[in-house]
Amino acid sequence: MLKSALQALIEELEQNRSLDEPDNLRQRLHALELLETHFPDAQASVDDSESDLAAKLQLRAEAISARLEAANYGIYRDIRHDILHGHGSESLLRWVRESNAAIQIGGERYDYLDELISGVLQFDEPSADLVELPPEMVFYQPTPARHIFDLIERVELTEQDVLVDLGSGLGHVPLLASICSGGRSVGIELEAAYVDCAQRSACALNLNRVSFVRQDARAADCSAGTVFYLYTPFTGTILRTVLDSLRREAIGREIRVCTFGPCTPIVAQERWLEATETVALDRVAIFRTRHSSASE
Repeated sequence: MLKSALQALIEELEQNRSLDEPDNLRQRLHALELLETHFPDAQASVDDSESDLAAKLQLRAEAISARLEAANYGIYRDIRHDILHGHGSESLLRWVRESNAAIQIGGERYDYLDELISGVLQFDEPSADLVELPPEMVFYQPTPARHIFDLIERVELTEQDVLVDLGSGLGHVPLLASICSGGRSVGIELEAAYVDCAQRSACALNLNRVSFVRQDARAADCSAGTVFYLYTPFTGTILRTVLDSLRREAIGREIRVCTFGPCTPIVAQERWLEATETVALDRVAIFRTRHSSASE
């Protein structure tokens, strides 16, 4: 019976004290996912004669969740403390290094690193209803965290670099780049509610090398950017206009364009760009100016 399986799960989690150890974040998040996934199903399947037992199991499950979430909150609190004192890169990258053996870079799925980043950045819910997207603009979803860290490692931003995220959403990429690199970051985003959330997160962490601008990417001032990132925020003529704008920026100076998702094959066809390595569609692709054709 599903009830028996749930009871066994709860007893196992109650007895597994290794889940309280700080380094076992991934295991705690997995346990919380199990409770969230299976417990409502068990509740729905019990009949009246079992309702008293179901209520007791509910309380035990809630106690386990509170215990595990408290341990996770301690991790997030410590990382936020380190960010505020200038050591955020070390704290975050420690978890990235530990995750490398368990997580494959490829693909658009999410994993426990995304839960970690959500807990650290602590985005508020947007304070206003989101506007309806114009045609050719793509519904927002954040770049999976492992791809952001992969991007930061491969691009190697210096103090002279400015990363511009075109269609930055809640600001995951600019915020993490600001924490984990020496460069400055700018998020360009049309949705005002997302911009407000990103700015509040940056202010709460005292990040002064990142900024967010509410603007259509087609009208954005890209003159300060050295690295541009697009997680396919738009398609069609909007993408074409933005790429043409970046091509003009590349006349007389080198820039890099980093892409993820369906826009990558389109960007790969741009004659004024060349890939820095073999393009893989399930990983962030990095292109740089091809000087011989930048002005074509």
